[in-house]
Amino acid sequence: MSVTATGSNAALQARREAAVPRGLGIQLPVFAAKAENAEITDIEGKRYIDFAAGIAVLNTGHLHPKVKAAVQKQLDSFSHTCIQVMPYEGYIRLAERLNEKVPTRGPRKTVFLTTGAEAIENAVKIARHHTGRNGVIAFSGAFHGRTLLGMALTGKVVPYKAGFGSMPGEIYHLPFPVTYHGKEVAQTLEALEVMFRADVDPKRIAAMIIEPVQGEGGFYVAQGELLAGLRKICDEHGIVMIVDEVQTGFARTGKMFAIEHSGVQPDLMTMAKSLAGGFPLSAVTGKAEIMDSPGAGGLGGTYGGNPLACAAGNAVLDVIEEEGLCARAEQIGELLTGRLKEMQSSNSLEGVIGDIRGLGAMVAMELVSGNNPDRPDPDLTKALIARAAQKGLIILACGVRGNVVRFLVPLTASDALINEGMDILGESLRECVAERAA
Repeated sequence: MSVTATGSNAALQARREAAVPRGLGIQLPVFAAKAENAEITDIEGKRYIDFAAGIAVLNTGHLHPKVKAAVQKQLDSFSHTCIQVMPYEGYIRLAERLNEKVPTRGPRKTVFLTTGAEAIENAVKIARHHTGRNGVIAFSGAFHGRTLLGMALTGKVVPYKAGFGSMPGEIYHLPFPVTYHGKEVAQTLEALEVMFRADVDPKRIAAMIIEPVQGEGGFYVAQGELLAGLRKICDEHGIVMIVDEVQTGFARTGKMFAIEHSGVQPDLMTMAKSLAGGFPLSAVTGKAEIMDSPGAGGLGGTYGGNPLACAAGNAVLDVIEEEGLCARAEQIGELLTGRLKEMQSSNSLEGVIGDIRGLGAMVAMELVSGNNPDRPDPDLTKALIARAAQKGLIILACGVRGNVVRFLVPLTASDALINEGMDILGESLRECVAERAA
């Protein structure tokens, strides 16, 4: 990729610090100039392999030719009318296609919004209107956004809730079962029974929201037994089951949506991130009778379902189907997991990689001390991310304890590029471990 330098990273970082509030955290103080597929070049001409994909936004890679062409074609016609003022075919077509693909029960309808948090807010709003109830149940370790309701639903205090005042009422959290940390499904279901006996009448609960794989929480996979149990309980008490597929959706886990691995059908599903290949677009799809509960004007937003984003979304669905990205996600997952297991078993990294997990190409490793799940190693995680970036690999941390490295490789990346990135990862991890031991 040819890049024309427009300044230095240090100079732009100084400008950023002067112009942008510190609350907008920046992991890597270098500035992008050009990106293509799974590679980014910064303004100083340095190349990076991208294992972050804009936090799961670019399953189809940076500037996929078909996505780019679709947006350019739409831009030749119009960029915005506001769907509530004058609608357009691209919005309707994308809604029809999601209605066909999303595994909710019965006839479905879709509304488009702009961000994942906005989709979450609207799903809860729809569920409350449909049920006439207020309460919402979420899970520890969950991430559902940084808006007021989103951070209330999120199951992590720092940095998402700390210092932001009172949270909205009638939000309840259950422990998310993580076998690696000794927390089983039966304990979660028992905690729900206790909650209904001690804290809240289930008739006050409008919705229950869960990620099939926790994103920011650490890439812990929701067991099929858990999802089936929650589905049964929601049915018993008339609770709307919302599945948050913002990070897991659009072929990332080897299926179009992660919930499909369990066979469980939710009532509502939220989507965003890879829905539109880098353009801001989110959606709520669900049972028509629930989606139709709010009256005209109760849903919407100025930019929701923007024509350019809808054009990109339709192209993304084409690419996923035409290029077999669900199957490709499984292949990438096997490659990543195999390379991580090699590192895990190497003498120089003994006891460092405590767990490797995920679905499809949504893979993570948990870094610990002495192979002990109760001794998380966030300092090593932070050092690894910095060292990998120095060597030209972008990776992300996650997890309530800050000790999980997650891999979100674009599904269009080649095996050769992925192996190059994993070589950098292994070298970086060995160096960090050796330096600490010295």
